[in-house]
Amino acid sequence: MIDFYTFPTPNGHKVSIMLEELGLEYRVHVINIGEGDQFSEDFLKISPNNKIPAIVDRDGYGGEETSVFESGAILMYLAEKTGRFLPKSDRGRMEVLQWLFFQMGGVGPMLGQAHHFRRFAPEKIPYGIERYTREAERLYGVVDKRLSESSYLGGEDYSIADMATFPWMRAGMDAPEYQGVEGEKYPHYRRWYDLMMEREGVRRGLEVPKF
Repeated sequence: MIDFYTFPTPNGHKVSIMLEELGLEYRVHVINIGEGDQFSEDFLKISPNNKIPAIVDRDGYGGEETSVFESGAILMYLAEKTGRFLPKSDRGRMEVLQWLFFQMGGVGPMLGQAHHFRRFAPEKIPYGIERYTREAERLYGVVDKRLSESSYLGGEDYSIADMATFPWMRAGMDAPEYQGVEGEKYPHYRRWYDLMMEREGVRRGLEVPKF
């Protein structure tokens, strides 16, 4: 059994998609970040950075309880635990990990800033809006170019790189106003978006947690 601590955000959905794709048994614990649940002493023991998602695997390393925080680390842990969605070959593994870290270091932080300045900042700051909208457009262009060369981000097979990136970049089709990017302008991205949305595990994962 895996205890999954989450909230309906792109980072939370990365892990819920992975859990659904793997078919692992898990129990959801909602950490309401709007109400400050992430700062509780109990959650801090699991996630020292006070961020969701986090997991506690009751059958972790050596059969012992193992906790993991940071979404990218969780995806790698689950991939290695199950032997799925991360290639075995050195070359294939590195292809996937490059794009996983591209998401962790670029897509998530930059699109998060675009969301903030475009939708949630208490005052409209033109410099912030322009800066992060331009960066969002650049990132969609990088992804579109990559997907003109391969079926998925990590290569010809679906992987944790796709699971990590899709929850952040689906806004290009679902809510373009959030990032200021029209996904329809990127044909290879659009093809990938459709591939992702055809997967039952992705659709189920995007519904976790349910309220």
